[in-house]
Amino acid sequence: MGLIAALDIAGSGLSAERVRMDVTSENLANAQTTRGAGGQPYQRQDVVLEQTGTAGFGTALAGAMSAQPGSGSGGVKVAGIVADGTPDQQIYDPGSPDANAKGYVKMPNVNTVTEMVDLISESRGYQSDVTAMQTAKSMFTSTLGLLK
Repeated sequence: MGLIAALDIAGSGLSAERVRMDVTSENLANAQTTRGAGGQPYQRQDVVLEQTGTAGFGTALAGAMSAQPGSGSGGVKVAGIVADGTPDQQIYDPGSPDANAKGYVKMPNVNTVTEMVDLISESRGYQSDVTAMQTAKSMFTSTLGLLK
């Protein structure tokens, strides 16, 4: 694996974490949305990630150890954004215009504590990818310095 491939892999991680943060932010913004498309409450969204490249970590490591490049650089990509199937919450609020005959309002299946924990995790992942890019850049700079 070359230095440019390391930048590509870290860059794919940055893009994936940005999408995850965007979706989490949308979930938080709609945590109280009782009427979405079709009159139903907002449904929490989740990001599905998948590995890119044909080589897994073990193959890439074995290729790097034997000085034979692996097949494909690897990384991650967003496979899709799917709705979470968790059932909606119901709260008792008979004064709400969205209340049913018994006075219950269907609320989105968004838990703000879970979303905040996800946001912290995504932020840490983003920071890790930035650190990996900075390290690869530093190695690239040091290699160029040796070739002078």
